[in-house]
Amino acid sequence: MSHSANDHRRWWALAGVSIASFLGCVDFTIVNTALPALQAQLDVPVSTLQWVINGFLLAMSSFMVLVGRLADLYGRKRVLSLGLVVFGLASLVAGLAQGAGVLVAARVAQGLACAVLYTASGAIVAQAFAAHEQGRAFGVLFGFNGVGLAVGPVLGGVLTQAFGWPWIFLVNVPFVLLSLLLIAVNVDESRTHEPRQSLDWAGVIVLLIGLPSLVLLIVQGDAWGWASAQSLGLLSVAVVALAVFVWVERRVAAPIINLQLFANPHFVAAVLASFSLAVFYCVAFFVMPLYLTHVRGADVQASGLLLLPTTLGVALLSPWVGRWVDRKGAAPLIQTGLLLFAGSALLQIAFAPTTSLLYVLAAFALMGLGWACLLGPSTVLGVSAVPEQFGSVAVGSLMTLHNVGGGLGLALGVSVLRHYTGPGQPTQPGALLDGYHAVMIALALVMLVAWAGQRWLLRAGGVPVPAHHP
Repeated sequence: MSHSANDHRRWWALAGVSIASFLGCVDFTIVNTALPALQAQLDVPVSTLQWVINGFLLAMSSFMVLVGRLADLYGRKRVLSLGLVVFGLASLVAGLAQGAGVLVAARVAQGLACAVLYTASGAIVAQAFAAHEQGRAFGVLFGFNGVGLAVGPVLGGVLTQAFGWPWIFLVNVPFVLLSLLLIAVNVDESRTHEPRQSLDWAGVIVLLIGLPSLVLLIVQGDAWGWASAQSLGLLSVAVVALAVFVWVERRVAAPIINLQLFANPHFVAAVLASFSLAVFYCVAFFVMPLYLTHVRGADVQASGLLLLPTTLGVALLSPWVGRWVDRKGAAPLIQTGLLLFAGSALLQIAFAPTTSLLYVLAAFALMGLGWACLLGPSTVLGVSAVPEQFGSVAVGSLMTLHNVGGGLGLALGVSVLRHYTGPGQPTQPGALLDGYHAVMIALALVMLVAWAGQRWLLRAGGVPVPAHHP
């Protein structure tokens, strides 16, 4: 096959895996705006419906490292295609569900499938493109992701209002079929050269005890009380299981996670950037709509439009950021992104009920710019820091810790907000604004600490150079 034909197939392959990853991002956020319609039709309490979101998050976060390892061993194209099939079938079941139990089970299956969509797609892109093109390719991939995050809540509201809530799930099916077709025709199979029987089953068992326990604690700890018997019990299970997991992984010949990855300062720097990114946007996206609706008095539609400078910033800037990474390397952009996040938080500390709309939009746009500077470059830095055969595991490890960071940040952010608002007056504007300021102070401090950690790690490992100079 000619070089031009190969080049053509690579970009169609990128389109196929970008659609797969896009679907995962959409389904991460599309359900939120449909919850009132779901509650009305299924006639269940909000606490039950929360598991439509929590079940998805729990499955996705718990299985990312495992499915990344399976993709490395059994073939990234094969595992991604299987994940797409499961995602499509789960979407169909969710759309046809008549009860909350079936819907939650389908969402758990979607979360498991999305763990595949996130990890295998990134590893396929890393394998398909040369080092000097990976920044551009990942920029396109994460541009699709940014669009997914941006349109998810809006699309959920539009589909629910126009056609009913089942269509927030049924709309996935034709896109799944398109992605499967593009991947089947254009993606070459790739895997590690290790024997398939080398899957570490002891590590699998303890990981699937410890990680779900930790994620469930993060999700439910605030509701149960952090000092409750349930929380302390889960914490104990998580700590013991994960300690055993580390012990096992250090002794087996082919571990699920090669802990030597974390001896590489560049990989740890990528993990820190991805973790900090998730902490920031999960907390900020929780409190920013509260400020807009309860302090400024904006309706839901206006709030969505006011948040577009953030979400569209990620989508529009990610491809440009990717090209910059190819020329200059990922590290400068990551450090810039952390400082932009800190700057956005510092601007938001000054928010008041009558703050000028231009000031508010500038603070939100700064967050979108920082997000774009972190999302793709952190993955490029992490993948480029490890051997090719560990590509899926590296992406899985990055995304797992990314989600743990988001869950932990959100739980702590909610706790700070409740400290100021109290359980009885969560929407009282004055108290809410005080809590909002406290949350933004905390986020600014976290970003500055992460920036300092980045500089130290990259200095300790030697500053990475760009893979290609024009």
